[in-house]
Amino acid sequence: MKISIRSIEELPALAAKIRNEYPSKIIAFYGAMGVGKTTFIKSLCVDLGVDVSEICSPTYGLVNEYEADDEQVVYHFDFYRLIDENEAFDMGYENYFYSNHYCFIEWPEKIANLLPEKLLKIHIESENDIRTFTLEEF
Repeated sequence: MKISIRSIEELPALAAKIRNEYPSKIIAFYGAMGVGKTTFIKSLCVDLGVDVSEICSPTYGLVNEYEADDEQVVYHFDFYRLIDENEAFDMGYENYFYSNHYCFIEWPEKIANLLPEKLLKIHIESENDIRTFTLEEF
């Protein structure tokens, strides 16, 4: 499925649509630097009830943990600075991915061999101020 948006104001509706139509709690975000992965993850987190002031990219720490509504936990990963997959093993990635909590993963291509079989992949592209989100459910 492909969805295109023209403004950031459309992100909350897209976040709600994805949460309502796709049951996967593991979501991998693909796209170039600056395309809007973190911005969209913020919209998904807000839709889950996370305080927006807590949400930021975990570039240096690899993972941020947020508390959402109903005591739900959201894990936000940024593997951009990962040197190799062994670093993901060292941080105990499987404890997060198989916790039955939401896991939003930026730069999943850095850990391609470690991703669960069941997940939602979202590819984000930008052209002429239009963001296109391509969703693939596995």
